[in-house]
Amino acid sequence: MAQKPGIPKGTRDFSPAEVAKRNYIIAIIRKHFELFGFQPIETPSFENSSTLLGKYGEEGDRLIFKILNSGDFLRKVDDTLYNSKDSAKLTGKISEKALRYDLTVPFARYVVQHQNEIDFPFKRYQIQPVWRADRPQKGRFREFYQCDADVVGSQSLWQEVEFVQLYDTVFAALGLNGVTIKLNNRKVLSGIAEVIGAGDKLIDFTVALDKLDKIGEEGVKKEMLEKGISENAIAKVQPLFRFEGTAGEKLNRLSELLGTSEEGTKGVEELRFICNTIEATGLQSAVLDLDVTLARGLNYYTGAIFEVAAPGVAMGSIGGGGRYDDLTGIFGLKGISGVGISFGLDRIYLVLEELGLFPETVTSSSKALFINFGEAEAYYSVKAIKTLRETGIKVELYPDKAKMKKQMQYADKRNIPFTVLVGEDEMEKGRYTLKNMQTGVQQSVSLEELIRELAAV
Repeated sequence: MAQKPGIPKGTRDFSPAEVAKRNYIIAIIRKHFELFGFQPIETPSFENSSTLLGKYGEEGDRLIFKILNSGDFLRKVDDTLYNSKDSAKLTGKISEKALRYDLTVPFARYVVQHQNEIDFPFKRYQIQPVWRADRPQKGRFREFYQCDADVVGSQSLWQEVEFVQLYDTVFAALGLNGVTIKLNNRKVLSGIAEVIGAGDKLIDFTVALDKLDKIGEEGVKKEMLEKGISENAIAKVQPLFRFEGTAGEKLNRLSELLGTSEEGTKGVEELRFICNTIEATGLQSAVLDLDVTLARGLNYYTGAIFEVAAPGVAMGSIGGGGRYDDLTGIFGLKGISGVGISFGLDRIYLVLEELGLFPETVTSSSKALFINFGEAEAYYSVKAIKTLRETGIKVELYPDKAKMKKQMQYADKRNIPFTVLVGEDEMEKGRYTLKNMQTGVQQSVSLEELIRELAAV
């Protein structure tokens, strides 16, 4: 008995209708990436393990999918190491490649490798799948697409301003009005850790703080204590858990709190520039929110941090990013500052679906199906089909000579809005009978009229 087929957890098949909707989102994102001056690149699905490991923190490293070496990968493994069952040490011997975890680190590798071919500042966008060995749940998959835009070679805060505007423009174009663009700065987090006496625990502090919306205030405190952050330090940071007010009010309170930290003060001033500029220029529909608990948990961020939340849907972030001044230095290219953002295609899809924001016209179906009454009629139809396709109209011929009822049902199931009937009478007169599948209305049309009718759909 044949084994029932299946797919790995955290992955999905996509139907034609789903692919059409995904392509609709991608097309809008791509259009605005290019409108803002970003250029496309692509990188391999997998990278050398050394490129990826150590770039995302301890938690991120655990979520990287490793690829076994080709051939007899155990032959060169020492018996003592094999018998020790130490997976961390063994992995390095049997796996030299891994599926990419995100698009940012591969992009940094690309910049270093192609630095002599690139004009800086370099603005690139990339729309490709990534893989994470995460626990699958609603809105969280093991294989998913990221849509990234980054700028490297510029330290100007105008880039951060432009990314806020880019988020606002894309989500407005998708009809997803009222998204919240959360903003913070890694320097502020460093300053907070410094003034509460937990400077040596910065990574543990930010990873725990970033989980506030998932595990709550008590959960964050518990994790901080487990990581060795003192109760006194936690008490000092507690007011940040309920940090409310306008952006200006929050920035003023942060200035007071971080007055003794040079790093923290610099972060506050960077945030002030971004917030003041956005307030002066305005946004179409998004809301910019200063969130001092936002950390995103990734080690490579050094300045601004972004995260986007959808209105009225419990979905987690649908976008995020930040500045990473030191990322290319890991690969030997010093002094190259970068900043970038990502759109979470799969979560954006789920949000648009849940809120009913996909236009009814988003479909991959043909506009018309030519009914097949026989060889002569099919030949007559094919000549018209060729002309229609040359004008960019999607049409098709039912391939088999089947009962007309079956062909009509096929068009109905495919949501094809029109059928075209060609019999002896139509062929003699050089005409076509166009039937509206929704209303049932039929009309006799010339080829030119057929083109006009279908082009208007």
